[in-house]
Amino acid sequence: MDNLDKVLNTLKDAGEPLKSKDIAEKSGIEKKEIDKAIKKLKKEEKIFSPKRCYYDIKVD
Repeated sequence: MDNLDKVLNTLKDAGEPLKSKDIAEKSGIEKKEIDKAIKKLKKEEKIFSPKRCYYDIKVD
């Protein structure tokens, strides 16, 4: 499982918007890597930011 999948799964399991720091703590991935994954997932429109610095998964 790559970092993108781990970020998505962490957000799914949380059930609420999380900061990148919280995603890093819950997934065990370095924050720098989380920030890269978030940037890519936002570009792919798989996640969104409901408020500044918080991220949540998009539900189809």
